[in-house]
Amino acid sequence: MIPRYSRPEMVAIWSPETKFRIWFEIEAHACDAMAELGVIPKSAAKTIWEKGGAAKFDVEKIDAIEREVKHDVIAFLTHLAEFIGEDARFVHQGMTSSDVLDTTLAIQMSRAADLLIKDMDDLLAAIKRRAFEHKMTPTIGRSHGIHAEPVTFGLKLATAYAEFLRCRERLVAARKDIATCAISGAVGTFANIDPRVEEHVAAKLGLAVEPVSTQVIPRDRHAMFFATLGVIASSIERLATEIRHLQRSEVLEAEEYFSPGQKGSSAMPHKRNPVLTENLTGLARIVRAAVTPALENVALWHERDISHSSVERMFGPDATVTLDFALARLTNVIDKLVVYPENMQKNLDRLGGLVHSQRVMLALTQKGVSREDSYRLVQRNAMPVWRGEGEFKSLLNADAEVMAKLTSSEINELFDLGYHFKHVDTIFKRVFGEA
Repeated sequence: MIPRYSRPEMVAIWSPETKFRIWFEIEAHACDAMAELGVIPKSAAKTIWEKGGAAKFDVEKIDAIEREVKHDVIAFLTHLAEFIGEDARFVHQGMTSSDVLDTTLAIQMSRAADLLIKDMDDLLAAIKRRAFEHKMTPTIGRSHGIHAEPVTFGLKLATAYAEFLRCRERLVAARKDIATCAISGAVGTFANIDPRVEEHVAAKLGLAVEPVSTQVIPRDRHAMFFATLGVIASSIERLATEIRHLQRSEVLEAEEYFSPGQKGSSAMPHKRNPVLTENLTGLARIVRAAVTPALENVALWHERDISHSSVERMFGPDATVTLDFALARLTNVIDKLVVYPENMQKNLDRLGGLVHSQRVMLALTQKGVSREDSYRLVQRNAMPVWRGEGEFKSLLNADAEVMAKLTSSEINELFDLGYHFKHVDTIFKRVFGEA
């Protein structure tokens, strides 16, 4: 997590100040519940809220205490006691460190997910706007990187929209999965704390109760969350890679916005490089790097160990902060993407009409020619065009076997570009709905 690829709102979720404030709220809500149950005095719970709520926690001081006691939660509780005074003895009664740590992580991931969902909404809006803008802009579809048949640029973007909509749905589900609270005490048995305390804290913090926490919240939840972030990152890379290919000099059907005063190369003043989408490709790798450790964190020893802890302290912030930045950057790329319909048409025409080869083959089969012979006849005329030896339509009109089955007028109709787009409206309705 470095400032270059970070946005303040997401970074703040993972700051020490935020973390310690959440720790306090968990402890204070637990004290409220224990006071209602008669475990601690109500006056103590009130004092804890009043004095702890007004406290400004000193991160450096907590760190200094931790260097001595070698325990982060104890260090915090020691510092908190300085503000609360005698009633601090009622804080953390019957609780264990994981109750605080895991519930805090659930809150941080939930807040991070909320920001990411907002990011995805912004991205979806940008893609939708550009998709409708270019709904019927003809371009060439490619398979294996080779010209295939015509599509529209709007369809390319509609594909991305549908993919990110699925990603959003997965993220919403993953957010629900990780938003659980565990206040169950050592080894998760509630031996020294009433389950009603957990229920109270969960309700106050907007979390669900973890059914069985075994002292830690099961890490399959976290694994699914970070796996979802990894899938989103891969979808970002897919769209970024498409744009990078479209910006190549030999293609130049679309390119990133190049701002006034921007420089593309320290050596070559003519360069306009796809630096943003290349950057997105790299950032996607960082987010995906969290997936395997998250999966490996699932297999903890018995009721708990802390082999997951160091991993989560690193990739929790890194993955969410990086993905937040990447989604915002991709939204900006799509919003400002420069599209060249004239180059799309030029590329469509580069192969001399070969993009209509399937239509010719199918037309021949409709005239009684076997599929094998139809393929042979079409390929026979297509290969010279591939080598730059003429136009496809002219060669077909000069082929006696083809002309024995098709008229020149019929061949002309087979080269109608609009034929390929007759179901674009249907696809758009499937993706975007009737509106």
